[in-house]
Amino acid sequence: MDALALLRPLGAAALVAFAPLAASAQTKPAESGGRVEELLSKMTLEEKIGQLNMVSIVPNVEPGYDRIVKGIAAGSVGSVYNVHGADDTRALQKEAVENSRLKIPLFLALDVIHGYRTIFPTPLAQAASWDLAAMEKAERVAAREAAASGINMIFAPMLDVSRDPRWGRGVEGIGESAWLGARIAEARVRGLQGSNLKDRGNVVSCAKHFGANGAASGGRDYTASDLSDRAVREIYMPPFEAAAKAGARCFMAALNANDGVPSAANSHLIEEVLRRDWGFDGIVTSDFLAVNEIAYHGVAADQADASRIAINAGTDVDMESQAYVKRLPDLVRSGAVSTARLDQAVRRVLRLKDDLGLFDDPYRGATPEGETAALLTKANRDAAQDIAEKSLVLLKNEGEVLPFARDVKRVGLVGPLAEGQADTLGPWAARGVPTETSTLARGLAERLGSSAELTVTAGGSTFGSSDDEIAAAVETARRSDVVVLAVGERFNQSGEAASRADLGLPGDQERLVRAVLAVGKPTAVVVFAGRPLVLTDIAVRAKALLYAWQPGTMGGLAIARTLMGDVAPVGRLPMTFPRAVGQIPTTHDQRPGGRPPETPEKPYTSSYSDEGHAPLYAFGYGLTYTSFHYGPPKLDRDTIKDGETAKVSVSIRNVGERPGVAMAQLYLRPEVAAVSQPAKVLRGFGRVELAPGETKTVTLPVSVADFSYWRTASDFVATPGPIKIMTGPNAGDTQDATLAYRKLRR
Repeated sequence: MDALALLRPLGAAALVAFAPLAASAQTKPAESGGRVEELLSKMTLEEKIGQLNMVSIVPNVEPGYDRIVKGIAAGSVGSVYNVHGADDTRALQKEAVENSRLKIPLFLALDVIHGYRTIFPTPLAQAASWDLAAMEKAERVAAREAAASGINMIFAPMLDVSRDPRWGRGVEGIGESAWLGARIAEARVRGLQGSNLKDRGNVVSCAKHFGANGAASGGRDYTASDLSDRAVREIYMPPFEAAAKAGARCFMAALNANDGVPSAANSHLIEEVLRRDWGFDGIVTSDFLAVNEIAYHGVAADQADASRIAINAGTDVDMESQAYVKRLPDLVRSGAVSTARLDQAVRRVLRLKDDLGLFDDPYRGATPEGETAALLTKANRDAAQDIAEKSLVLLKNEGEVLPFARDVKRVGLVGPLAEGQADTLGPWAARGVPTETSTLARGLAERLGSSAELTVTAGGSTFGSSDDEIAAAVETARRSDVVVLAVGERFNQSGEAASRADLGLPGDQERLVRAVLAVGKPTAVVVFAGRPLVLTDIAVRAKALLYAWQPGTMGGLAIARTLMGDVAPVGRLPMTFPRAVGQIPTTHDQRPGGRPPETPEKPYTSSYSDEGHAPLYAFGYGLTYTSFHYGPPKLDRDTIKDGETAKVSVSIRNVGERPGVAMAQLYLRPEVAAVSQPAKVLRGFGRVELAPGETKTVTLPVSVADFSYWRTASDFVATPGPIKIMTGPNAGDTQDATLAYRKLRR
């Protein structure tokens, strides 16, 4: 959605192994009933088109409130977004169900990307937890808070696979792995929609941005991509397929174009892939102004032509451009758009409203009193703190700087992000209130209490630091027993319209870091950011490096508890961290080519002359406060056939002095295939909690589907032969075994 549209645990010994796409318990939509057909028979052409019109209420940006209210009463508005609060949502819904001719209730929608009032870590940060249950719970809390305020549709989850950290919107997404993204999609859809859409605490999940939006060329928002059908199927579609099969009832067609076709005009993606292949029967809405922008892409002559193309391609709802309201009446009368196609779109909208229970329960229990009681509760804050702690990724801990000693007396907190309220929340913070945020300064103060002295010094801003500001930060470090450096991106330096060509710390923060580290005190560098940054110099200089992302309402306390050892970091990177911007793309699942890179570097291989090919930190990387030894993968069989499941076991031993959670990750690669395969793709992971000296085994399943691939855009196959099985703590540190696939003869 366009930025203009909104200016605002694992138990002991538990083992979690995740298999590929599974069916969800999500209730399937009811067949078109008498109510829907009766309404259709009574509707005028204009009233039908009104159900396909979604408008926004943002002062000084979209049409005024009074105009929208009149449109609702006239039946020319079917959905409103960016309205919030029980009073306002009830007022608009009342206009629809009491003052419009046919009393059809509204969809009331909002971008609730990582929490409504209780703000959870940004979605990319949540992906770093690799904890599907915690992510589902985060969406459950978000749905309940939003529903209590009268919202019944949420534009989430954002399922764009992001392989370029320059792209600002990666902060909203799932990282670089299509497989992990698909598992996250399932969890988030379940959290938002529950098992019965009519339950008042559930909302419609609108998965976005459908159409390889994450493949933005050069990492720049809104740019076109030129991907093969195979790349779209393999890399960008699995999370959306998972969302569809988990029961998501709405998809949002993206602003971008691929292979010259804008997503909202792409009948192949919408009608063939989404509806025919995946069985999706919900509604498809455009992204913000996307119908209008079909003409800007140069594939429509004007707004009328864009409207014709979009609705005939399967885009049911027009978000904000007013193109359908203005142009469809004449298009239908002329036959350019058939009455059958119009009725099909309207029927989908009405059926979803019926399945949501809006005709019988339009307000869904939303009241100002109930809203107040539902927001920012202790249980909600506890859930936010839990996943914030799980999302933190320890990148370095040389000399066991962390955790700090519990009896530390003087703590220096230095850096421009130490007290950043909005920066701790991150972008797209819905109705989050910055002053309610546990910043790192607040979190440390709460955790330390009166047992230690905390001194906070900004040392400048993310835009620059004077010599005097850096000198003050250095003086704070000298007077402290331990130092925490809080650096990174502000909330608006990642997100939509925040792509960056330089991925270093903004402003003079690297100079600040070097100056404070030179003091020589035990120092932990804590990085707040919405994306992977290039930290190559800092990673050499710092002894302890903790990636905090943008951790949400309870982020400061979560970080403080981790620094002090109340909890140990368990996060793992959902994206590869490059050593230099010029290395991008550095994803773990690239194809090797005929001359793959080697270590040490060799000439005439796929490498750089001025930089190594290896990333700074591999996909899946993350440390904790102890160390583990991983054994090689062991298979329960030498061969696998269709319909069989092999088991891969990995022995893990805690060789450190503290308890900790270890993760085994499973990667696969067919050694021979009809088309070249990625060097490795993630296909599973499992965690175990280990006491010092303890050994446990993680067992993960492998099926033929796990090493199958798209030979063509419509041919999903597995090639008989050796399958390389790789396991380890991250994509850059694996051991391998071989499993032979033998195809059954018929």
